[in-house]
Amino acid sequence: MRISELEGKRVAIWGYGREGRAALAALRWRLPGQPVTVFCSAEEARALGEMQDPALDVRTEVSAAALAEHEVVIKSPGISPYTSPAVDAALEGVRYVGGTGLWFAEPRSGQRICVTGTKGKSTTTALIAHLLRSAGHRTALAGNIGLPLLELLDVQPPPDYWAIELSSYQTGEAADVDVAVVLNLHPEHLDWHGTEARYLRDKLALLGNGRPRHAVLNAGDARVADATVPDTTRVHWFNHGDGWHLRESVIHRGERAVLDTRGLPLPGRHNRLNLCAALAAVEAAGLDAVALAPAAAAFRPLPHRLQSLGLRNGIEAVNDSISTTPQAAIAALDCFRGRPVAILVGGYDRGLDWGVFVERIAAEPVTAVITMGQNGPRVHEKLKPVAAAEGFVLAEATEMEEAVRLGLRALGSEGVLLLSPGAPSFPRYRDYVERGRHFARAAGYDPEQISAIPGLGVA
Repeated sequence: MRISELEGKRVAIWGYGREGRAALAALRWRLPGQPVTVFCSAEEARALGEMQDPALDVRTEVSAAALAEHEVVIKSPGISPYTSPAVDAALEGVRYVGGTGLWFAEPRSGQRICVTGTKGKSTTTALIAHLLRSAGHRTALAGNIGLPLLELLDVQPPPDYWAIELSSYQTGEAADVDVAVVLNLHPEHLDWHGTEARYLRDKLALLGNGRPRHAVLNAGDARVADATVPDTTRVHWFNHGDGWHLRESVIHRGERAVLDTRGLPLPGRHNRLNLCAALAAVEAAGLDAVALAPAAAAFRPLPHRLQSLGLRNGIEAVNDSISTTPQAAIAALDCFRGRPVAILVGGYDRGLDWGVFVERIAAEPVTAVITMGQNGPRVHEKLKPVAAAEGFVLAEATEMEEAVRLGLRALGSEGVLLLSPGAPSFPRYRDYVERGRHFARAAGYDPEQISAIPGLGVA
């Protein structure tokens, strides 16, 4: 649905976070007199009231009956169509769209390279934008990475390329995609999707609904390798001997050695595979990826993703607050093999199986595991017998400051204090950024210096 098609309809915006604000701004830009209802919090309602917009109807309570008054509801990504009773009861006669869908429905200009996956999608999307810009192409970096697409609705001059990160909440809204990248698939966000099968289906909607001209897929991930791809889509495999892949520390294109990754600002094997995916995507878009590969050396890493905050008294503090699955925490541990590590884990309990994490700790014990958050007690109980057998420190904390103190005490005079929670940040924190900033402050670093995402927007 295009924005122009909303004219004269009964339209509501549900949720007034950054996506909701972008949707309202887009409507006011294109349809300045259009009546709009906004469902939001009381605090957001006060801010909207200061706009003195006579065409706005601001409500702080949402119900099926209230939603059913409208023909179109522009829903924020965090509101699940599966688990919200208000959505379920109001489905008949109401069309739900997202800001991502509205943007994709607009006339296109420039190639759209869309990235999804359970882990690594932000870094891969940023790498794609970096490589394209290093070749002199005007490129937009936007989407779930931190800049709603609707904030770039009428960019002039238009970009040559769009590097777009899509979450599992947004993949079904993509359309007319030039290159779709699927990195990996592990169960996540089950509270939003309801079931693992639905999560996988929604992630892979990028390949179905998006009907991409090219698909860049991870041959090393069984779920991705088994994905159904439209007959009209050309598949490019990475993490495979015939395509872009990693041998020890060297990235290869088929049999050709292209780039030694030692010294690149990409810690861990998983980040180097992200670079393989980015190179495959750039190649699928029609560029010489072999020639562009050395530009990865100038990439600026994203915050809250294995971000080294500094070294004090022999202890390196590493902020991996973006880690929201047990597999992500394991990948973080893999980056620090051979060093003493105190890892801080735990957060919102989505009911995920932490057995793989427990197995990893049993196979390669660390110096300490500090559990915290809603699922902290459950993870702690699973680790108790392993800690008793292996002799590492296992402790519980109720707050970040306590977790940091316990981790530092266990490490003593050297090692890595690693925040890699393996779980979402809420309800304790608004998002992973706020959690990472709290960790930085608790560890003695300036949180104002760690959160800016380099390269967002058009350049």
